[in-house]
Amino acid sequence: MSRTTGVYEPTAEDTWENDVPVFGGTVLATVGLFQLFEGLSAILNDQVYVATRNYVYEFNLTTWGWVHLLMGAVAIGVGIAILMRQTWAMAVGILIASLSAIMQFLFIPWQPIWAMAIIAIDVAVIWSLSSKLSQP
Repeated sequence: MSRTTGVYEPTAEDTWENDVPVFGGTVLATVGLFQLFEGLSAILNDQVYVATRNYVYEFNLTTWGWVHLLMGAVAIGVGIAILMRQTWAMAVGILIASLSAIMQFLFIPWQPIWAMAIIAIDVAVIWSLSSKLSQP
């Protein structure tokens, strides 16, 4: 609120640019939670996913489970750090979202629609965090 007019005037802290990292951190942590559960289901029960034969990037499903579990845990931690306004977390969040998108691309034969949805969400997170980093 302005002292002279008594009318609310938004400051730099109130603009939508400050809320963009909140979106990025929240969505990154949520995607991390999804990947954590995806990894747990692959580790605990290999029969959850249908394996595709003759795929170039073929790995053991348990291996994929551990990769998803670790990526999910890191994404949750970085997402929370972004929400806590840690400056290092913005760049690390872009890196984690990029790695997540690549990992989901490699996981397409097992869950094609889910993997493409997570790739789209990762792109939104990358945009969100990079738009904040590019500001002076």
